[in-house]
Amino acid sequence: MDDAQETTHESQATLTPVVSFLGPVSSYTHQAALSRFESDKFNYTPATTITDVFKAVQSREAELGVVPFENSTNGAVIFTLELLADRHDLYPDITVCGEAYLDVSHYLLGRIPPQPATFDSPDLSGASTPTTSTPSPLRPKSKPLSSLRHIERIYTHPQAWGQCEIFLGAYLKGIERIDVSSTSRAAEIVKEDTSGASAAIASSLAADIHGLDVLAKGIEDRDDNTTRFFVLRKGVDEAARNSNAKSKSLISFTIDHRSPGALAQVLDCFREYALNLTSINSRPTKVIPFQYIFFVEFEGSKLNDPSGRVNGALESVGRIVQSWRWLGSWEDKLER
Repeated sequence: MDDAQETTHESQATLTPVVSFLGPVSSYTHQAALSRFESDKFNYTPATTITDVFKAVQSREAELGVVPFENSTNGAVIFTLELLADRHDLYPDITVCGEAYLDVSHYLLGRIPPQPATFDSPDLSGASTPTTSTPSPLRPKSKPLSSLRHIERIYTHPQAWGQCEIFLGAYLKGIERIDVSSTSRAAEIVKEDTSGASAAIASSLAADIHGLDVLAKGIEDRDDNTTRFFVLRKGVDEAARNSNAKSKSLISFTIDHRSPGALAQVLDCFREYALNLTSINSRPTKVIPFQYIFFVEFEGSKLNDPSGRVNGALESVGRIVQSWRWLGSWEDKLER
């Protein structure tokens, strides 16, 4: 490659927007990012933690960031809520500008021993056999593809445990559970364990990438297990001002907990302006024990609000709360 070609190549690389996502490669967040953006128009950069994604976007190392926000089975992703709370004003310019939904099917990955032990029938498992205290035990919707007797520990992202409790209770009850930064990182760790005693809850793609055996397929409790991801950017998405698509917005706020009905007053602002709420979450303020930062998501856009209902509601909220922050407006991608 001559100097001119090299300069052109470097220029193109500089101009290509970077998308930071919770990695490593093959993570569910990576898959969500790929589903949201055209792969040939962006550089995808894996981050070790959700915090790293926020830092990359705030510092403009990345144009966009993709992080998990909530799961249909196990609820909100606390790590993301904690960063959106932004108690120390580390990410003052970050807003949510988009979302993506991904159907999540978990696989149990590991190594099949050279001489597998006798297969354990679920009907003989204490977790699946009716007892006086549990006359109708829950039964997982999938069974192991090989013996799991050799498994001594399981790695996965903390959010995945609650999505697979029925399977884990039936076949891996009492086995050590170890939290890691992502499901794909769990697969990496298991790949490095030559003893074969480790397993990971991760995706089928992670099995292919890391050369792991599939010990069980579809171990999630529900067939409709879905994770929603937020797309982050620094500043305001100006294109959203011209969008007429159905939208959602997110705000955070604090209230005076000594004032009776303060939270109800805030929520009544949305009722007064006929705005439908889609989710409510909270996290501790970490200033006074048992006082909270609230997150409310609702239908409508602050950026394109011809009726004035969204901005009217937010003005009313501002008169009641101690503090509040608009965290973004974006196109609603949920298929109903």
